[in-house]
Amino acid sequence: MNYCRNHLDEQIVELALGVLERRLRRLRPTTPFETPEAAATYLQLKLADREREIVAVLLLNNKHRLIEYRELFHGTVDGSSLYPREVVKAALAANAAGVILAHNHPSGDPEPSQADKDATDRLKRALALIDVRLLDHLVIGHECWISMSRNGYL
Repeated sequence: MNYCRNHLDEQIVELALGVLERRLRRLRPTTPFETPEAAATYLQLKLADREREIVAVLLLNNKHRLIEYRELFHGTVDGSSLYPREVVKAALAANAAGVILAHNHPSGDPEPSQADKDATDRLKRALALIDVRLLDHLVIGHECWISMSRNGYL
């Protein structure tokens, strides 16, 4: 019985995400990710309840409108790799002007680690070489999130 309830919950969430993504694509010309709240709302639906750490990017145009959401790295319950080269490749392929990096903490606590801060700095420098701005790095917990930009880490 518990398996069915969890499976049904997952199906409902997947359907809701599909509806939201279709709306975002339809509204893309007028729906920019200009604030951490706007990006975090979208990303919490995608990442908050994942069992493993996922590193994802929002690839944005020069008006901060979504070009593409992409999950780049899948990790374990307490960590994931981040290779700046792969983020740079994704940004170039999408012709993105800006990037919002995000990853979840399956523990639910969004406090960034020193490794998160170091990776953010490396990625910011790598993207700057190709004139792409790292706008934020959001760490997604179960019911809360942290903007590394707002907290002075970016």
